[in-house]
Amino acid sequence: MHIHVTRGANISLELFFMHGMSISIRGENKMNKLNLLFGLVALFSGLAVGSCIQGDRTPRASEILANVGEDNDEAGLLMVPLTLIQSASGKGAVCLDGSLPAYHFNPGFGSGANSWLVNLEGGGWCNDIRTCVYRKTSRHGSSNYMEKEIPFTGIMSNDPAMNPDFYNWNRVKVRYCDGASFKGEGYDKNASLHFRGQRIYDAAMEELLSKGMRDADQALLSGCSAGGLAVIQHCDEFHGLFSAITKVKCLADAGLFLDAVDVAGGRTLRNFYEGVVDLQGAVVNLPKSCTSQLEGALCFFPQNILNNIQTPIFLLNTGYDVWQIQESLAPKSADPTGYWKYCKKNYTTCDAKQIQFLQGFRDQMLNTANFISSAKQNGLFINSCFAHCQTERQDTWYGDNSPQIGNQTVAKAVGDWYFDREEVKAVDCAYPCDSTCHNLIFRGS
Repeated sequence: MHIHVTRGANISLELFFMHGMSISIRGENKMNKLNLLFGLVALFSGLAVGSCIQGDRTPRASEILANVGEDNDEAGLLMVPLTLIQSASGKGAVCLDGSLPAYHFNPGFGSGANSWLVNLEGGGWCNDIRTCVYRKTSRHGSSNYMEKEIPFTGIMSNDPAMNPDFYNWNRVKVRYCDGASFKGEGYDKNASLHFRGQRIYDAAMEELLSKGMRDADQALLSGCSAGGLAVIQHCDEFHGLFSAITKVKCLADAGLFLDAVDVAGGRTLRNFYEGVVDLQGAVVNLPKSCTSQLEGALCFFPQNILNNIQTPIFLLNTGYDVWQIQESLAPKSADPTGYWKYCKKNYTTCDAKQIQFLQGFRDQMLNTANFISSAKQNGLFINSCFAHCQTERQDTWYGDNSPQIGNQTVAKAVGDWYFDREEVKAVDCAYPCDSTCHNLIFRGS
């Protein structure tokens, strides 16, 4: 795979990884280069999904460092160690392979010592036995394969120059190893697959409460991609962990997966979610307000549950989410002639008819997002970029040339909303008007 990131006039980045991986970066300084690379780890993690993408192709942080040839200390990045949840086994809260779930924790300090940011990791889903068995041999299905330490960048950074509003909070990344956005409940004896996503979430929250989160003054649940979907699914549940005096909000980044019609007139993502929900028994953990009216798989979609969320929530998404374009709107199964092959990987190759179709997808996203954002307590930031996940990448979260809507970066918009500095309902004009985007271009097979 070959990915090109366009981000203004003075930066380009290319990643090549097949049997190995090499990286070239031009422009800016070493710190910014590495922050961009580590941010992309979160992005690629979010792009891996069940049977749609064969294998876990996400480059590890350690692999990136080795190929770039930099040293952690020299780079000045915050590397946070892995902690296994030892109490989880007795609760049956285990990864797909039966190993212990885990998280990374960096304690808060100063004015943020009693504030908590809990980030739910993304990384796609598995919808059948084959793809779930495959995940057992990856860090998205087993803590045995998880990195022993990971970088905290973007909204997770401890540097006030890179993360002005949340840098000194207690920051936690809960690792994702169940394949159903922390919602599964089941077990497949023949394949030895543990579908315990809800139990993992519960065990992680119990551990964090015991470490001081119970007495938090402020709390924010965040996540991108499958983690963003998990935020939407768990938002009110997270709020319920705290007393009435705690300020609790939720931030869903690239989690607005739509029940959209694909280029062949079918429902690729709905069919996929049916497999996820049915296989992993997730229906018992989906909102009863939805499942009492709709079938389980439909209640996995944010558009069918957002209107019942009581907790303040911020929706951050691109109008042209590249994951949804590639895997939901124009997958190979819906495009047997290959008409969409190049357009879905490189927006600059799309013809007028294809752009019109993508504009229709954006319209559907805006209709969904605007409905939930009509409540004053909720926030919205929908930019017209071809990207996926923007909070955990330093270049898109907060930087000299980060994406903007008006005069607001993603970080400023989220901070203004969380701290009630102003109401945030930011919607970009349609493509191609935004010149601040950090668009992704994919090349290769």
